[in-house]
Amino acid sequence: MLAKNKILVVDDDKSHRTMLGTLIGGWGYEIDQADDGAAAIERVKEHSYDLVLMDVRMVYVSGLEALEKIKSYNPAIPIIIMTAFSSVETAVDALKKGAHDYLTKPLDFDKLKVTIERSVEHMRLKAENRLLRENLEQRFDRQNIIGRSPAMSNLLETVAQVAPSEATVLLTGESGTGKELIAGAIHFNSHRKDGPYIKLNCAAITESLLESELFGHEKGAFTGADRKKEGRFARAHGGSLFLDEVSEMPLTMQVKLLRVLQEREFTRVGGDDTIHIDVRIIAATNKNLPDLIRTGKFRDDLYYRLNVVGLEIPCLHQRLEDIPLLAQHFLDVFAKRNQKQFKGYTPRAMDQLIRYNWPGNVRELMNAVERAVVLSRTDFLSEDDFAVIPSPDPDENDWESRHTGVRNLMDGSTPLEEVEKTTILNTLEASGGNKSEAARRLGITRKTLHKKLKAYGVMP
Repeated sequence: MLAKNKILVVDDDKSHRTMLGTLIGGWGYEIDQADDGAAAIERVKEHSYDLVLMDVRMVYVSGLEALEKIKSYNPAIPIIIMTAFSSVETAVDALKKGAHDYLTKPLDFDKLKVTIERSVEHMRLKAENRLLRENLEQRFDRQNIIGRSPAMSNLLETVAQVAPSEATVLLTGESGTGKELIAGAIHFNSHRKDGPYIKLNCAAITESLLESELFGHEKGAFTGADRKKEGRFARAHGGSLFLDEVSEMPLTMQVKLLRVLQEREFTRVGGDDTIHIDVRIIAATNKNLPDLIRTGKFRDDLYYRLNVVGLEIPCLHQRLEDIPLLAQHFLDVFAKRNQKQFKGYTPRAMDQLIRYNWPGNVRELMNAVERAVVLSRTDFLSEDDFAVIPSPDPDENDWESRHTGVRNLMDGSTPLEEVEKTTILNTLEASGGNKSEAARRLGITRKTLHKKLKAYGVMP
């Protein structure tokens, strides 16, 4: 069961305070009370609240004085000020001091309920975005993105150029290539990084609900709309909106999305008010949009609006040099998660990973390593731990022709010796130049590694 949001009601009028406590408690909130601004300050220091509802005029410490003290102690807590002495000056003063909203007595209870709901939801979204931003900033820092192949290096250089701009970006590529990660990298390396980063998978929402999810709806707009709802566009104001699987959007919604991209405004479902927004759009798809345009399933004008900057995310078989680094990263992650220890991969297992086609791309590699970590009983992950992947047989020349889904590096243009060299040098680099650690990860002796490096001209 989810914990109730806790609200502190502050009013020196006991009967009014008690009435508010009973009313708001009936809406599903946990209520605490204080009879003066001074008591409210002490309670905020001692307890955690999701919102403070506070009167302005009180005998000892006024609501505005308490507001300043509470905000100096906890700037994040939303405070709604209420007063019977309505004036523009009081409202402006309260808002300048950090009040989240302002209500006048006698209170409109419907408005009070909506204001509380909106304030609590706003703070919840801010907390989620802050946590997401902190996590993504770590994951999407350029130095932490795993990939040193030419294909990934070129992509990341372009991302570094595109991110600071305001251009709409269309990410294309097969499933599992990491389009969502690149979208996050664009946002968190942009000038909007302190704004919200909102995501929507267009394929996961039914057509009847997609418009409400994007634009929101007014209370009573349709059956079941018992309250006004903010859509993803409104929530993304000042930040970025990531539309994943945009190719799955129905044609009727494509028209409405195009208008928002052109006019930067929309109306909620069931509403009349025009809402202006400042949102950067990052879209993604694993489909070929020009093909969908030719068959009438996607609008060409929307495609041109989305494809201001188009970035294609390379498939894993186009960046095979990255497989040793990715494989080692996933091994470290899942070994730690499952409280197991491994010394690395056997050379045959690593060769097997490099030769496999990976139709599911990085996601498939990650899942394969996790499965191997969970099931393996040895110090090294071997080809037996990847039973679902065809294993190369060095004694049979026609191995590739008899195993579907397997190719040599660069479709046979790179010899196996070059694959081995790339694997060893990448592993050495990932080990920070520590030869003992590199040998451990490769599953070979330090003497063998020394011989290999000498043959490559890396060591005298």
